[in-house]
Formats: sequence, C-alpha cells, structure tokens
Amino acid sequence: MKTQKQRMLAGELYVVDAELQADQRVAQTWMDRYNASGLDERPMLLAQGLGSVGQDVAVRAPFFVDYGYNIRLGDRVFMNFNCVILDVAEVTIGEATAIGPGVQILTADHPRDPALRRTGQESGKPIHIGANVWIGGGAIILPGVTIGDDAVIGAGAVVTRDVERGATVVGNPARPVKPKG
Repeated sequence: MKTQKQRMLAGELYVVDAELQADQRVAQTWMDRYNASGLDERPMLLAQGLGSVGQDVAVRAPFFVDYGYNIRLGDRVFMNFNCVILDVAEVTIGEATAIGPGVQILTADHPRDPALRRTGQESGKPIHIGANVWIGGGAIILPGVTIGDDAVIGAGAVVTRDVERGATVVGNPARPVKPKG
C-alpha cells in the first residue's frame, strides 16, 4: 500500500498527512530563510531547498513553494519577485528561461466532483517549461501544462493548455497570437 506521499508523487489522489505536513514545515522553514537571505547565500540555499538547480540561477525573494523537492531549474533560469510554485508534482524549467514577477506555477489540482472534494483529497499534474521561454508578470500556469522551447507567455496569461515550441500566447485562457508581418 502506498503512502500519501507516494500517491502524491505518482499523481494520484492523496490527503495531506503527517509526513506531508512535516515536509511542508521543512519547506516553510527553508522559505523563511531564503526570503530573508542576502544575494550571496541564495545559490547555496536554492541547492538545499530545490530538487536540482543549474548554474547561474537567480530567484528573487520573496519566493514560495509547497515542498521544493519537486522543482528542477536549468542553467541561467531567472525568476523575478513574488513567484509561487505549488510543486505537489514535478516542475521542470529549462535553461535560460526568464519568469516575470508574480508568476504562479500550479501543479496542484482538486477533484471536480464536490463529494470527492469534501474528502480533502487532491492530486497534482506535472508542469514542464522548456528552454529559453519568457513568461510575463502575473501569468498563471495550470496543472499538466507543457510549454515548448522558445515560447512567450504574455503578462497575465492563464495557461490552461500546452504551448507549442516558439508560440506566443496571451489572454485568459491563453491563446496563440499570430506574428505580425
């Protein structure tokens, strides 16, 4: 029988139990330290708190996570102030991706059936963001989305579906825009 953490990591329905609460407390302590740290400490703290971190990564504080250990950042990733990653499932962000302020990357999902939702169960779907992606401020990336390399996500966009390589999407819900010319 799987633990609730194993169920969470497998993308199955789970309930936050004592083990996951302990993981959340560890993440909260890490966030408190990270968000109070100076620039010189941050690379070391990122390596301690996240699943993997490439070279020359910059994440401006404040920064918020659910667990941290499900986040993988490629080389030269930049995240501006006030970003949130709810990482109940894997989040990968490719190299040279730039993320504007106030972006939310949300793997957490909840049952659509109200009776099942009342049980407190939830699940997660991974989010994969390619290399050299630009995500404008205030964008929201929803569970299960994959964003291809070289894509542009407009400020304030709500990304509900996969985004093709090199595409530009804007709006709520985010839709592709045709290049001018």
